[in-house]
Amino acid sequence: MVLDDALLDDPARLAEADTTGLLRAAAMAGAQVRSTTELAADIELADRLDVGRPRALVLVVRPGVGRALTKLLAALLAPSCPVPVVISDAVPSWIGALDVVFAHTDDPADRELAAGVERAARFGAGVVVSGPQEGPVAAAIAGKGALLTPRIPVPPELTFSRGLAAGLLTANALGLLVADVEALADQLDAEAERGHLGRDSFANPAKALALRLADRVPMLWGLDPAAVAVAEHAAYELGAYAGMVCDAAHYRQALARPALHRAAVVNSGEQDIFADPDFDDVGPKPRVLLLAVHGGPTADAARYEASHTLPGAGTIAPGDEIPGDEPVRAGVLALRFELAAVYLGLAAGSLGGAGHYAPATA
Repeated sequence: MVLDDALLDDPARLAEADTTGLLRAAAMAGAQVRSTTELAADIELADRLDVGRPRALVLVVRPGVGRALTKLLAALLAPSCPVPVVISDAVPSWIGALDVVFAHTDDPADRELAAGVERAARFGAGVVVSGPQEGPVAAAIAGKGALLTPRIPVPPELTFSRGLAAGLLTANALGLLVADVEALADQLDAEAERGHLGRDSFANPAKALALRLADRVPMLWGLDPAAVAVAEHAAYELGAYAGMVCDAAHYRQALARPALHRAAVVNSGEQDIFADPDFDDVGPKPRVLLLAVHGGPTADAARYEASHTLPGAGTIAPGDEIPGDEPVRAGVLALRFELAAVYLGLAAGSLGGAGHYAPATA
């Protein structure tokens, strides 16, 4: 990746390079959460799901942001959820009237999901889908479940916040979680302000993150399940917008790959200022970032252990910077990587997945 790092601190050039308005779209994360909350109230989602505790909550994985999103929802629910949380690539055959199905999709022609939703509704299951208002999925769910459609137009790669809000509102309505969705929207707005293109790199966490990842192979290793899910979303965003291949894994899984772990130990520090590019290996080296969403003594012990095993690695723990519960911290961390991926794509001229997006016109 050939990075024009001067571009990152030139707001005028950044605005000119961002011809499709991706930075503005990413900054609408808080607005996506609020609009989803308003829509959930309009369609009386809480009343529709007020049917007692379900037998199981089924999170259906769809391509795009939905894959990491379902893993994050499961990770947030796992510690105290009183019912089984099932992650599945399709609506399972055993679905019944005592179950609730949740899915997020950005594909209006997702016929596989449409068939699953139709079958779940036919067997009496509760169904909540975050997705487009047209297409087979919308038709399958009409009158049989809750469809949370987008009110803020953004590219499909940037709908993670909307899907997260929809999932949290569903879990809240079922009594499986107590998540402060309003606080999530507020903190996403604050993160978007911190990541504004007019802020210099030293005061902009998204730009600073972009510079840390440039010319490196990102290794995003989560210290808890929620952080691993965010790492997987970050890898998706870096691939979508910066064209970067990224490793995302749980830190314990990283330890189980000895050769890769040794390479990370050797190369995760800063570039050697005495390196001779004519004789030394100048290929991309790893950049290990340890991500943490959970708080408390167990999380602190994991961070301590990991930082001593990998002294050259950086740690990103939103709980050190912002107030809020785990859904808030996870949402903010996801947005920071989204903005960083867009900044990297703009500075390297390697934006992927953005060509189809045209911002709404007045």
